[in-house]
Amino acid sequence: MPLRHSDDRMELRHFRYFLAVGEVLSFTKAAARLRIAQPALSRQVQDLEEEIGVDLFRRSPRGVTLTAEGKLFLAEVRELLKRVDESVVKVRELARGHYGDLHVGYASSFTVELMPPAVAAFEKQFPRVNLVLHDVSRTELIEGLESGALELGVIPVVSPIVGKDFETLRDYPICVALPPGHSLVRLKAIPLERVATQPLVGFRRKENPGYYQVLDRIFARIGAKYRVVVECDTASSLITAIEAGRGIALSIPGFKHVSGKRLVYRSLADVSEVFSVGIARAINGEATPAGKSFCQILRKIAKGIHRKKP
Repeated sequence: MPLRHSDDRMELRHFRYFLAVGEVLSFTKAAARLRIAQPALSRQVQDLEEEIGVDLFRRSPRGVTLTAEGKLFLAEVRELLKRVDESVVKVRELARGHYGDLHVGYASSFTVELMPPAVAAFEKQFPRVNLVLHDVSRTELIEGLESGALELGVIPVVSPIVGKDFETLRDYPICVALPPGHSLVRLKAIPLERVATQPLVGFRRKENPGYYQVLDRIFARIGAKYRVVVECDTASSLITAIEAGRGIALSIPGFKHVSGKRLVYRSLADVSEVFSVGIARAINGEATPAGKSFCQILRKIAKGIHRKKP
């Protein structure tokens, strides 16, 4: 329906005025509730009736009643305004980081100390935010950040990620993961030369190139070559391969939270190399309030772990 005049268009206030009158069936009472003058209210409702082309009320000296059209319109307006009010609440909550979807990629095997407590704390504090977790490889995480499918990632980094911001949460020394009955278990710190003589188990090179960059740098210092005899897709398959005696692995101490007592961990002697686990974001990527809150919780969790394990 074309508008008759720029000052005579339907607005939300017209609907709210109509709803007030329709609920109490009194212009006087509705005006008092709305805190406006009764003549002004009558004029606004008349404008609405003229705009939609039907009478919504029957007016008489004894008061007003709703027409059939008015009864239908009252139900529709009540539902409309309910949705409007809900939308306003959601938008405000979104702006405060209390509503919406938050997509986070993570490497489960290397973030087991950080992610579970961070997720629990975030969901308790922001129950209306839908936190969607994506257990992905480094390559998939980078692609997700680039496409916008992921807002942030929590991953280990051993070399800079081109085109991404990275904030370190924790630095982990590299250690050796072995099956309980292995001959090297008796040593508190295992020399790298001894590790070089052992078959190694690792993650797939294609999805985890950074892992092999670390191995290359470490073993290059002693002029030795390493042998990765098994490449695994997941942390579970890596643990199984080590437990079965197929080889040992270079890992981080936090990995024992995944393996439990199935594996034994020993320090790696004379090696200062570390895995840095932290938050990756797309450079100039939009940081939502919910994403910022999740990062703050991650920082708090990481500091707590650091205080417990200096």
